[in-house]
Amino acid sequence: MVGTAPGMVSEMSQKPQAAPNREAAGHQMAPSFEELYLEHYSRIIAVLVRLLGDPTQAEELTNDVFWRLYRQRLSLTPDGNVGGWLYRTATNLGIDALRSAARRRQYEHAAGELRAQAGSGSSPLDEVLREEKRSRVRAVLARLKPNQAQILVLRASGFSYKELAETLSVAGGSVGTMLARAEAAFAEAYREACGHEEGL
Repeated sequence: MVGTAPGMVSEMSQKPQAAPNREAAGHQMAPSFEELYLEHYSRIIAVLVRLLGDPTQAEELTNDVFWRLYRQRLSLTPDGNVGGWLYRTATNLGIDALRSAARRRQYEHAAGELRAQAGSGSSPLDEVLREEKRSRVRAVLARLKPNQAQILVLRASGFSYKELAETLSVAGGSVGTMLARAEAAFAEAYREACGHEEGL
């Protein structure tokens, strides 16, 4: 799937799709795979780039999300929350990728490499420090509960409270509480993981 995003829609749209129910008069039609792809593809990539910091990996995971959608035929009914499924699946895959990266490379090793870059003068110190902080944030996100990491990443990506409620399939009134708890959990985990380095 890597690198095939532009042609994926046309290729898949030629294959048989589940026929929508055209018999119910006045019944809203379910969106096609192509419509869902065009509506959500660029925003899912943006969410994953924010989460992972790697556009190539974000594109690969976005392609994986739509491949799963295509295989599972989730564009099934107009009242189904397919958009929510797409963003939940994308953020779950992104969080899994963060956790895999954390298992391959301990945070201390990554921070040591960034300090070495700062000492070598190969890049401006400010940029190195910003990248180090981004690495810390991603390491902490990987330690949170998936639903907490999801809501933080989606909110940071510009999702409104209404969009968060629809995407996460929760009541609109509970979004504020969920977000506050996720922010508190993140702050606590960040202090535990990085506070000694930042004097927190």
